[in-house]
Amino acid sequence: MTTTKSIPSVSVAYARTGKSTKSNELGMRPMQERAYSKRGEQYLLIKSPPASGKSRALMFIALDKIHNQNIRQAIIVVPERSIGASFHDEPLSKFGFFSDWKISPKRNLCDAPGSDGGKVKAVKAFLDSDDSVVVLTHATFRFAVDQFGIEVFDDRLIAIDEFHHVSANPDNKLGNHLAKFITRDRVHIVAMTGSYFRGDAVPVLKPQDEEKFETVTFTYYEQLNGYEYLKQLDIGYFFYSGLYADDILKVLNPTEKTIIHIPSVNSRESTKDKLREVDHILEELGEFDGLDKDTGFTLIKRKDGTTLKIADLVDDDITKRERVITSLKDPSQKQNKNHVDIIIALGMAKEGFDWIWCEHALTVGYRASLTEVVQIIGRATRDAPGKESARFTNLIAEPDASEQTVTEAVNDTLKAIAASLLMEQVLAPCFNFKPKISRSSPTEGFDYGEDGYDPNKTNVGFNEKIGQVEIEINGLVEPTSEEGKNVCENDLDEIIATFVQDPSVVERGLFDQNLVPEELNSLQMGKIVKEKYPNLPEEDQEAARQRAIAKFVLTQEAKGIGLGKSTSVENNKKEISHTAFIEGVRKYVTDVRDLNIDLIERINPFGEAYSILSKAMSEESLMQIHSIISSKRISMSIDDARDLAKRALKFKEERGRNPSMTSQDPWERQMAEGVSFLQRKVADGSNA
Repeated sequence: MTTTKSIPSVSVAYARTGKSTKSNELGMRPMQERAYSKRGEQYLLIKSPPASGKSRALMFIALDKIHNQNIRQAIIVVPERSIGASFHDEPLSKFGFFSDWKISPKRNLCDAPGSDGGKVKAVKAFLDSDDSVVVLTHATFRFAVDQFGIEVFDDRLIAIDEFHHVSANPDNKLGNHLAKFITRDRVHIVAMTGSYFRGDAVPVLKPQDEEKFETVTFTYYEQLNGYEYLKQLDIGYFFYSGLYADDILKVLNPTEKTIIHIPSVNSRESTKDKLREVDHILEELGEFDGLDKDTGFTLIKRKDGTTLKIADLVDDDITKRERVITSLKDPSQKQNKNHVDIIIALGMAKEGFDWIWCEHALTVGYRASLTEVVQIIGRATRDAPGKESARFTNLIAEPDASEQTVTEAVNDTLKAIAASLLMEQVLAPCFNFKPKISRSSPTEGFDYGEDGYDPNKTNVGFNEKIGQVEIEINGLVEPTSEEGKNVCENDLDEIIATFVQDPSVVERGLFDQNLVPEELNSLQMGKIVKEKYPNLPEEDQEAARQRAIAKFVLTQEAKGIGLGKSTSVENNKKEISHTAFIEGVRKYVTDVRDLNIDLIERINPFGEAYSILSKAMSEESLMQIHSIISSKRISMSIDDARDLAKRALKFKEERGRNPSMTSQDPWERQMAEGVSFLQRKVADGSNA
C-alpha cells in the first residue's frame, strides 16, 4: 500500500439556527420568500445553493405570473430528465398559498418516453393548448426553438433551471436562444442556479443582457447556517500514487453514507476499465454477498459482519442500472436512512440528485469544471436528522516527475486547489466592506466583539441573523452607481471564480518566487472586472476589484488563524465553533491594527494554499511543478503596461513623484517598468 498525502480539510461550522428550513404563513422558506418578493420582475436571476428550494420557489412565482400578471403559460426547462421529478404536483394551498401546483402528466415531458426530437411536437401541442405548465429538458427546448422560432413563445414565462449551462459563447445554442428572447423582450425569464459561473470561465450572460436581470441571492452560508441538523462541512484534497482503488479506504469511511464518483475513462486517474475499478472498490470494502432482489443493490459483507448496500450506477447493463436508479428514486424510501449505504457513479448522481443522507462526496480525479465540483459538493449538503457533519474529498494522483503526462498532472493539481479556494469563498458569510472614514459609526444589528465598536480603529462586525460580516478598510473606493453597488454586493464570488480559473494567475500565485502580489491583485483582477463589467464607470470597476481581492485575501488569512482544519479523515476531526471564521477575521484585523487596501494588495492571495500544498506533496513533485511553472516566462503585454502606467499616474498624484526603477518596493519598480515599456514602444513607433 502506498502512502496517501493529504491537504488538510478546510472545516466550516454553522450555528444550526433552523431558520432556512422554517416556512412562513404562505408555506415559503426564507429563500422562497425572498424570491417571491421579486415575482413582478420580467427578468429574474435566482442564485441559491442546492437544497434551498429553488424548484418550489419557481412554482410560487410561476403561479403568480399566470394568475396575476397576464402570463399565458410557464415553460420549465431542466438540464436532464431526472430533475423533471422536482416539478410534479404540489398541494401548495395546504400550507397557505392561494393555489396548488398542478401539471398534466402528459405535459411533464421528462417523464415521457422517446427522444428529445420526438418531443418537439408535444411542445407545440402545449403552446396551442389551454394547459398552464410544461416541463422539458434543455435539449428539447433548443430543438423546439430551432423549429418554431422565438415568436411562438411570446407572453410566456421561460424558467431555466441550472442556469450555468447557459453561456455567452457563440457556440452555446441555449445562450444564443436566450439572447434572442431578451432582444425581442416579449417573454418573462426566471433563471435559477446554485453556481453562477462556468467551468470554462466563459460568462453565463453577456454584460448587456445580465444588466436586465434582477438578482435574488441566497448564500451557502445562509442555507447551511439555517439548517436544523448539519453543523460542519469539510473539504479535503488527498494525493495518492499508484492505483486509487488501493488507497481508497484511507479516505473512505464505510460507516458514512457516501457517493463515490470514479474518474472519467479519459482521465489519467482511470485504468480505462471502469467495471474493474468498481469491482476493485467492492473487493476493498469486503466480500460479495449477492444482489438485493428488491432493489438490485450489491450486497457486501464487511469483516465486522455488517452488510453494505451499494448502488452501482456504472454497470453497462441498462436493465440492471435502470432497476438501481428506480430504487434510488423510490419516494417511499426518501426518509429511510438505511435504504442504501454507498452509491458508486461516474457521470450520474451529480446535478439535481437528491439523497439527503449523503455524508461524504468522494470524487476521484479532477472533474471537468469548478461548476461540477460545486454540484457534487451539493450532494452532501442536505440537512437530515442525525447528520451533524458532511465532507467532500477529492482523491488526486500526485504528479510523477517521471511521467510524460506530468504537465497535465500539474494542471489538474492546480485546478483542484483553485476549486478548494473558490469553495472557501462560497461557503463564507456574506462580506460587506465599508471605507473607514472619520465619521464611521457602528451599524445597527452588528456585533463588534467584546470591546465593541472603536471609532479610532478599523472594525469587524457580524450580524448572525443575516449572515453578514462588515469590515472597515482604509482607502476603499465606494461604488457610485446602482449597478456598481449591485456588483459589489452580489457578484464578488463570480469575480473570484474567474480569477482562480485563470491558470497563469494560480501558477504565478503558487510558484513564482519573484511575484509582486500587486501584479495579480491589481492588474489581473482589474482586467477581469473590466472584461466582466465593461459598462461600469471606472471608479465602480475599481471598487469591485478592491472588494473581490479583499474578500479573497481576508478569507485566506482568517482560515490560517481562526478556522479549524481536519487532520484525519475519520475519527480525529477537529470540531470548530460556528464563530471561528469571524474570530479569525477579527483577530487578523486587530493584529494589523490599521487595515488598509494597500496592505491587502501586498498579500499574495495564494500564500496559504502553497503552505498547505508544500506539506502535502513530496519534495520531488513540488520541485517538478516549480520547474514547469518557471519555464513559462511571460513577457509584459501592452495592456499590462497601460494598466501599470495608470497606476503610476495615481502614484504620482498621491506622492508627487514618478515611480522609480531603483525603488526597494517591487510594486513601485513594476509601475516604473510599465511606463518605460510604453515609452520604448512610442520611441519605436509602435501603437501603444
